[in-house]
Amino acid sequence: MTETPDHDEEHDDHGHDHHHHHDVETVGAAVVTVSSSRTLDDDPAGDAIAAAFEAAGHELVVRELAGDDYDHVQSTLRTLARRDDVDAVVSTGGTGVTPDDVTVEAARPLFEKTLPGFGELFRRLSYDDIGVRVVGTRAVAGIVAGTPVFCLPGSENAATLGAEEVVVPAVGHLSGLATRDEG
Repeated sequence: MTETPDHDEEHDDHGHDHHHHHDVETVGAAVVTVSSSRTLDDDPAGDAIAAAFEAAGHELVVRELAGDDYDHVQSTLRTLARRDDVDAVVSTGGTGVTPDDVTVEAARPLFEKTLPGFGELFRRLSYDDIGVRVVGTRAVAGIVAGTPVFCLPGSENAATLGAEEVVVPAVGHLSGLATRDEG
């Protein structure tokens, strides 16, 4: 029986040091709240995401409000992902199953690459808090114009969990990989 090498030993050119040298140390973040009833002054979920980025030493570049409208959400995500000063976009709201939850439908066509592990991990962590109700969240992520875009639920608890436990710890690495020069 042949022993399989550890992941890091399998390919010397894909070791952690090589893979992580592309990481972005200070990320410029855009936060989008998808809601027809909230304002940026009354936005605990958006506040939680912004606070998580700032606590980790990243820069909050912009916060925007997008109504529960497919075209508005899609346009906002696309525009922010293409900005030179934005390294990551995080939306909150519109990921549930009500008829006006359109964030996932608006974001998916923009994704050049999907990041299924984001939704999987978010739902795994959320299960500890909300149990089987986690099947009602459709949190997704993908790469848009070389920029990671994460779509979180609109509750403050979900936004805090997603930002602090998944997005912020992974964002520098993903931002660096999504924009690295293959040449």
